Amino acid sequence: MSSCAPVPAPRADGTLLSPWPHVARVAAALAAGMGVGRFVYTPILPLMHAQAGLSTDAGAHLATANYVGYFLGALAGTLLPALVRSRAVFRGALVLLIGTLAAMPATHSTEVWIALRLLAGVASALIFVVAVSSALSHLRNHPPHLPGWAFGGVGAGIALSGLLVLALRSVADWQVAWWSSAALATALATAAWNLRPEAPATLSTGAPKTVVDPWFGALFVSYTLEGVGYIVAGTFLVAAIGQSSPGWIGSGAWVLVGLAAVPSAALWARLGRHWSWPGLLCVALVIQAVGIALPALVSGVAAALVGAVLFGATFIGVSTLALAAGAELQFPRSVALLTAGYSVGQILGPLAVAPLLHHGYRPALLLAAAVVLTAATAAAVLRAGFPRRTVALRHSVPAPEVRAADR
Repeated sequence: MSSCAPVPAPRADGTLLSPWPHVARVAAALAAGMGVGRFVYTPILPLMHAQAGLSTDAGAHLATANYVGYFLGALAGTLLPALVRSRAVFRGALVLLIGTLAAMPATHSTEVWIALRLLAGVASALIFVVAVSSALSHLRNHPPHLPGWAFGGVGAGIALSGLLVLALRSVADWQVAWWSSAALATALATAAWNLRPEAPATLSTGAPKTVVDPWFGALFVSYTLEGVGYIVAGTFLVAAIGQSSPGWIGSGAWVLVGLAAVPSAALWARLGRHWSWPGLLCVALVIQAVGIALPALVSGVAAALVGAVLFGATFIGVSTLALAAGAELQFPRSVALLTAGYSVGQILGPLAVAPLLHHGYRPALLLAAAVVLTAATAAAVLRAGFPRRTVALRHSVPAPEVRAADR
């Protein structure tokens, strides 16, 4: 067996248990909570504009409400660590998420839609923190590409929900799209239902390591700006492509985003064996900026599809690389701080571009690409002062002792 092969976990009776069922449950949870619960709004948004009377400003407000809810849920998971280890919280969040999806077509009230997307954001964040903490806890003794494949569940959910909306758009309306999304989320939640949350933390007898590195500021700025830039594309990409291409191209591009995202975290983690995290982060951000700008600068199907692939191949990988860089810097509470900055960036992104939407989506995408390029510049600054590695390989996710400090 090669050194990269998964190390089976022991059963209680001493036999070996494959880690892949756990990877699959985490992936299903992330597919439901993020890929469907959070990002299905992207391909449904053009249908709501055309059929439900949703204005462009209101569409941005719904997106912002979801990101505010996500920030609140992530904050709750950070301040109340017991939530991260609760199966009841995980299952309750799944049920809440499905309920918000099913309730969207029951009204035409923008205020109710905002409330539902806010609750969906809270549920998505709780599902995310429980599932990711479970993956990092139960897979920490396995090769780093295994958590990467678990993170790929986000891309799988995006692809599945995008295919669903693409199939429905010519035969059904926006209401059926939401109901069908709720059904898809239910199927994924069923697959994830028996996920084992993170085990209770063991107390360390040693003093926590609190090395403060000024270079962490560059990483924080880079990751926060990424939150601003990527979420604009993540929210409006389908609608933007639909303005200059046949309707199915936008939904098809979103499916490509999901398919490209499935293996991306695992692939970026493997590259981390040979190159520094900040260097890879800078490269990933530049590629993502190109992917966001391409549909705005070049019309046609080819540009839309290439841009979708570039965006999908990087937005999950950027999170993997940024958290890994924060762990290697050993800055106190790096994961919590980076996640908070990223969440705030996601709230600010739709608000920042809302005035530009009156002129179409092209200016918004170009601004988003410029912000991501600025994030790449901050990553390049970080690379200049990043400490040399003391080991040949580090995991692509924060080490257990770093995560414990974040609780």
